[in-house]
Amino acid sequence: MTPETRPASASSPARFDPTPVAFGGLFGWLHPAAGRRGVVLCGAYGFEQMAAHRPWRALAGQLAEAGCPTLRFDYPGEGDSTDPDAPTVAACVAAIRQAVRFLRETAGVDEIVLVGLRLGASLATLAAEAEPVDRLVLLAPVITGRAYLREMRLRAQTIGRLPDGSAPPAEAECLTVGGFRMEAPFQAELSALNLTRIATPPAPRVLLLSSETGSLAGRLEACGCVVETGPFAGLAHLVGDPIFVKVPEADFARIIAFAAEGLVPVEAASTAPVPLSAHLAGPGWSEGAIRLASGLSGTRCAPHRPDAAAPTILFVSTGMTVRSGWGRQTTRLARTLAAEGIASVRFDVAGVGDSVDRPDGRWPLFAPDGFTDVMRAVDSIAGAGPIVLVGGCSGAYAAFQALCRDPRIDGALLVNLYCFDWDPEQNVHDVIRQTYGSAATYAALLKQGDTWRRLIRGQIRVRAIGSVLARRGLDTALRRIRRAFRPPNPGGSVARRVAAIRRRGAAIRLLYSAGDPGLAALRRHLGRNPDQVARRLGAPVTIVPAADHNLGSVEAQAALGQAVRDLLCATRRTSVVPAKRPAPTMSGWLQAVTGRA
Repeated sequence: MTPETRPASASSPARFDPTPVAFGGLFGWLHPAAGRRGVVLCGAYGFEQMAAHRPWRALAGQLAEAGCPTLRFDYPGEGDSTDPDAPTVAACVAAIRQAVRFLRETAGVDEIVLVGLRLGASLATLAAEAEPVDRLVLLAPVITGRAYLREMRLRAQTIGRLPDGSAPPAEAECLTVGGFRMEAPFQAELSALNLTRIATPPAPRVLLLSSETGSLAGRLEACGCVVETGPFAGLAHLVGDPIFVKVPEADFARIIAFAAEGLVPVEAASTAPVPLSAHLAGPGWSEGAIRLASGLSGTRCAPHRPDAAAPTILFVSTGMTVRSGWGRQTTRLARTLAAEGIASVRFDVAGVGDSVDRPDGRWPLFAPDGFTDVMRAVDSIAGAGPIVLVGGCSGAYAAFQALCRDPRIDGALLVNLYCFDWDPEQNVHDVIRQTYGSAATYAALLKQGDTWRRLIRGQIRVRAIGSVLARRGLDTALRRIRRAFRPPNPGGSVARRVAAIRRRGAAIRLLYSAGDPGLAALRRHLGRNPDQVARRLGAPVTIVPAADHNLGSVEAQAALGQAVRDLLCATRRTSVVPAKRPAPTMSGWLQAVTGRA
């Protein structure tokens, strides 16, 4: 990816600011430092690494501050790296070896430390057998691939449940965990993985942190390694739900101490930045990492043959998910659209992915000023033609608020929008943890024969649903009473704001998973009659059956892609209306609307 000029409003680079890099089709971040001992971070795989992305970034920064140049990267077919014909275990191992060689050549280090997490720890062990390294850190490594696959099959039943609480349908010969797919050949390779069979020492010194260390530690010692062991207390909070992930400070402190032990100080002058290429390309597309205003990080995906009349899409990050998207769906969709001539930018709002922390330290989800990040991103791409937004859940909320305020935005696709205006009396954590649909949703579902069959088999948790619905009903009633005494929104009702958006020529589209909790807000503000809602929006609401909140299935992602294309067509038609008034400066917006939802 080709680094682009940072806008004047961006924050000044700090000493250890990471630099986007690309090598052998892999995308990564190099965290510079003055030491002669480098660290390569070998992340977990799929859903687990999506969850661990931001703490992993924090660990890289802390290692750099300790004096170790540190490289973190995406495996083939993961994150922002290119797409192989078929992901393989061997390709991931080869990628780690590439990363080691790249760090040696780029940072000029004499020693290498590999730090691997979960499956990444196993891959790092295999890579170290062929690529000499000096130290190896294994964090809850996968000892056998068979055990790992059993664990992932269990996780697949709990991640991305449908609105009625049931597990998503499984695909034959494919294991999908949080939208990330493991095809049958990849599973077959994993089944043959067994670290207790390694025959050569992967590194002279090994730090093994795991709940069970005996068998692997014994094998490593038998190979001649000096092994330190200990628990990994923070694992569950590191690779669980990305929304509730936590940095395991104590565990990271031990990793840093091991990696930097005996490190010889080097003059800081030797860390002068070296120009690096960070360009990636594929069939019909090319990408470059961009730094947006105020420390926001993004990826610009450009078509080889651009459609001059097409809008540019700005993908707004959803929840705490990095810009590549749940199951990497945003990266795939951006590249597919680029092959059709559509340019896009996918970016992380402050506090998510590779963007800076929020100045106020708040959670970014449903932040009252979250729309300002969207408008800052618009600042960086405005002027080249129409702009449309695509965002889900909290990203959809920020996109709607920005669409209401910024006349430079020509349209938006709002996916599973939970609310149009955030109720400050609601607890964000409670809303995010909500996994059940509304009472009306369950009444409708009970009319379906398949629902009754699941009910009889005990696959639907009736007591839990009833308890949640009762508590939610009381909370909703109290909020409605308090809402009646609040001052009205400065922009008027939701219906009035939607009408204003359409009068200026912008298009607005809504897409929901069947039974999603956000449908309640849609009915409350735009009407219970689908025809009435369609008249107000200018198009029917798209309802995707049998889809989880994050649209993790292949069918749901196909529906999302079609909805994006429909928005692009609508924006082409409406972008010929009279020119809009110039948008006020960002500082003017902040003075006028910061804190208003």
